[in-house]
Amino acid sequence: MEFLASATLYNILRGPLVWVAFLIFIGGSSYRAYKVINQAKKEKVILPFISIKATLLSLLHWLIPFGSRRWRLKPVVTIMTFLFHIGLVFTPIFLLSHNILWYESWGITWWTLSENTADIMTIIVIFTCIFFFLRRTFAPEVRFVTFSSDYILLTISFLPFFTGFLAYHQWLIPHKAMLNLHILFGEIMLIAIPFTRLFHMIYFFLTRSWMSSNFALWHTKDW
Repeated sequence: MEFLASATLYNILRGPLVWVAFLIFIGGSSYRAYKVINQAKKEKVILPFISIKATLLSLLHWLIPFGSRRWRLKPVVTIMTFLFHIGLVFTPIFLLSHNILWYESWGITWWTLSENTADIMTIIVIFTCIFFFLRRTFAPEVRFVTFSSDYILLTISFLPFFTGFLAYHQWLIPHKAMLNLHILFGEIMLIAIPFTRLFHMIYFFLTRSWMSSNFALWHTKDW
């Protein structure tokens, strides 16, 4: 516990490991996106049929709650999905404490969420993670296509927010130890993105572009 709460570990996590996490995240994500696009270039039936109009319409309908028929079929799942992704993406980016760290390290600053808003969004992410865990465990149609890796990815998404919430409120183990755990789990999540299904954050846009363009050839919609 002493090492977990030590300034040495904090300096390692805030120093070299931050660079390692961001380099792997940016480099790995760029490489995977490059490989997909490069492979698409070799296939004569993909890029020539990509339609910007169809792509934008598809993204518009899929990025708006209940904009697609699939979203409307399962309203509870739709609401939980949107709440989860909004919190997962925007809370870390606009969190005040993260903004301060960006400013201290690189002199970069931008608009931030109020502490109460960030707290609520963090709680939402925590509870939506639990919801998706239970859904994968008990819903037959989801359990059938669930693997152990899906639970691992949910855990990877859950832990940075859970430990961040506990660190902010200074609950359970000493604050410095929880803060170090929060930083560590955040870096693990960044590193995991290029190598796991978390990469769907980028694949989503590529697959929507292909599917919507393909559907447009038949004068129909993919939503």
